[in-house]
Amino acid sequence: MTDSPTTDRALSERFDLARRLRVLTGVDESLLDRVGYERNRYTALGGVVLGTSVIAAFSMWNFATEALGRASFLAVIPTVIWMLFILNLDRWLVTPQPNARRRVGPLLLRLMIALVLGAVVAEPLVLRIFATAVEERIADERNGDLDRLRGNLLRCNPVPSATDAASPAGCGRYVLSFGATPGGQSDELSSLRSESAVLQKRVDRDSDKLEGLRTEVRNECRQLIRNASTGWLQRTSECLRLREREKDYRATHRTDENERRLAVMHGRIAKMEGKLTASRGTFLQARAEGIERRLAKERAKQKEIGVLERMGALDGLASGNTVLFAGIWLVRALFVLLDALPVLVKFLSGESAYDRMLTSESNSAVKIHGEQVRLTERRAMADIEIAQEAIEQEVRRSRAESEAAHRELVAAVNIRLRKAVNGLEEELRRTSEV
Repeated sequence: MTDSPTTDRALSERFDLARRLRVLTGVDESLLDRVGYERNRYTALGGVVLGTSVIAAFSMWNFATEALGRASFLAVIPTVIWMLFILNLDRWLVTPQPNARRRVGPLLLRLMIALVLGAVVAEPLVLRIFATAVEERIADERNGDLDRLRGNLLRCNPVPSATDAASPAGCGRYVLSFGATPGGQSDELSSLRSESAVLQKRVDRDSDKLEGLRTEVRNECRQLIRNASTGWLQRTSECLRLREREKDYRATHRTDENERRLAVMHGRIAKMEGKLTASRGTFLQARAEGIERRLAKERAKQKEIGVLERMGALDGLASGNTVLFAGIWLVRALFVLLDALPVLVKFLSGESAYDRMLTSESNSAVKIHGEQVRLTERRAMADIEIAQEAIEQEVRRSRAESEAAHRELVAAVNIRLRKAVNGLEEELRRTSEV
């Protein structure tokens, strides 16, 4: 059993790729059959519409993956929706319209819509093309931000040398909190060093004076004199006086006590310097850990590169390089032109025979519809007039029947009245004769 020609034709139309492409242009195949040489034109236009929708889908895929920060199945959903939207919109833009050449407004509106859509579609593709340079610039900017943050944290959290040391200006956001700081120990150590310096000067001055006195005592006590009464050698009275003077100076100026105090102070200073060094080491470690935590939070915020950040980096690259600026805008213009290509191809290729036939059929259909409307109107008016005439005839007939019935009633009443009058006259006559 063989298939009928009608079935073969239906199957061939079902699997005809060219026919499916022409569907994207919105043409009427039955009308296009009359100008078969126009098929190639609309088949190519359908391919252009399909190509722009594929480019738009690729653009949305890039945009979605950049927004999500990774390739995900979730990016397929907006990609498919955007592709179908652009496909249907481009189909509407290139669908042949009757009398299109006479209407400049719709043509300009379609071109403007195509250019705007092209700009929207072009931006993710431009970001994709210059992705390497954009990511390098963003990485440099982020590293610079981290370096500036580290510098501000170090500047605003110095090793405190006093408990009441004021923070540098503009450090409200960068001040870290610490459990203990070496500021108090620094104050005590500074005070102790000051006292030790004053006492050291006094001890040095007294030591110099005592050393001078000792020198005088040694020089004087080397000289011995013979006692006249005993004949023994003895020291001079000046030697004894100088020794007493040295002893008095040592007692009055408390040189031994001051030296002991100075030794105790030096011991305390050494211990406090050791504690202060350990405290500073603890503070530096705590500060390093706090800075690292702040930097880790900042790095966590910088984990994904957003679309706006990419656009800003791309503009930054373009602003400092004339060649790159021109290249970026040329690529943008290319993608805008590609997305607006269906409309440009449709409306800049001139009016085709199919367009003229469509315009003729549309005008003819409008005229036929107008005539049909007017004919329907006349038929309706005729039916209304016939109905009105029938109603008027019914009214006249009813009126005539009413008048006839009235006349008959009046005649019957007159007959009865006449009979009654005659009978009364007859009765009066009989009565008068009697």
